[in-house]
Amino acid sequence: MQRWPLALAGAALLAGAFYLLQPILLPFVLGALIGYLGDPLVDRLERRGLGRTLGVVVVFVFFTALMVLAVLVAIPLVVQQLDALLQKIPQFYQWLTDVLVPWLRSRLSVPAAHLPEIDWSGQLAEHWQSLGKVTATTVKNITGSGAGLLLGLFNLALVPVVAFYLMRDWDILIAKSLDIVPVVWHDSVTTMVREADEVLSAFLRGQFLVMCSLGVIYSAGLWLVGIQFALVLGVIAGLASIVPYLGFLVGIVISCAVAYAQYQEWTMLLWVALVFGVGQVLESVLLTPVLVGDRIGLHPVAVIFALMAGGQLAGFVGVLLALPVSAVIMVFVRHAIARYRASHLYGGE
Repeated sequence: MQRWPLALAGAALLAGAFYLLQPILLPFVLGALIGYLGDPLVDRLERRGLGRTLGVVVVFVFFTALMVLAVLVAIPLVVQQLDALLQKIPQFYQWLTDVLVPWLRSRLSVPAAHLPEIDWSGQLAEHWQSLGKVTATTVKNITGSGAGLLLGLFNLALVPVVAFYLMRDWDILIAKSLDIVPVVWHDSVTTMVREADEVLSAFLRGQFLVMCSLGVIYSAGLWLVGIQFALVLGVIAGLASIVPYLGFLVGIVISCAVAYAQYQEWTMLLWVALVFGVGQVLESVLLTPVLVGDRIGLHPVAVIFALMAGGQLAGFVGVLLALPVSAVIMVFVRHAIARYRASHLYGGE
């Protein structure tokens, strides 16, 4: 029992160091995520006779090709459609005030009410008329000082370096970390680490693939139906799918609004509902069982709370780490509860 105070003190020191070093942790967190995602691929190449370093190079080339493809093809299309969608907001607001609100007032017999008048031309021109203008302002702020620019470039260049070394030495680092654990805890800690790895694999690899697949399904379906901004709507729904059913709800509401504003026909809403219904069925029957399984064990409310808490405590770094850390904590909590139920404290005499 004397080891527990030392373990708790070590955990408190790690938490304090994380909080104090949070401003410099982003490249290391991103590098660790890339290294973790690439480690199974490197292990598979190594089992087939390829050297560890050469396998890391091959995986790096593969990841780089995917990133370049996304930058050159997907991101410009998303930016273009998002910029066009922003330009449509005044028209959608006008339809909301002239059509939807009067229709709801007549059907529900509510008192007359008018939405506030908004000078959309002035608002858009001043704040976000063009996504390119927002991007230019951001770049200008970043490059406003030479030190800020150099720090940003250094952090960006540090990510692949950290990812390379972590991917190459991942198994060695895990083995050395387990050697530090007291011998009497080796079996239980090894079991919990193995379960935590399964949970992280299910989330980081499986859930990411589910989100990407749903984004493709929703975008393709909305494009086939003829909805404008199909790519942006599909990407939004896919990203929101990190919380179960949230992507479906957000995507179908926004897409139905865009579809009706575009065609002024209620039948288009049925087509949109069909697209998201097919996507939801594929997610429930095929994508989640195959790619994720039931190993994450996080309730949807816990997912939302973890994301908000991570953002509040550590900003973007906290958001990146919120769900993986929560999933690992749940593994340890389950083992702690099992120990408690097997104890005399729970069972009495």
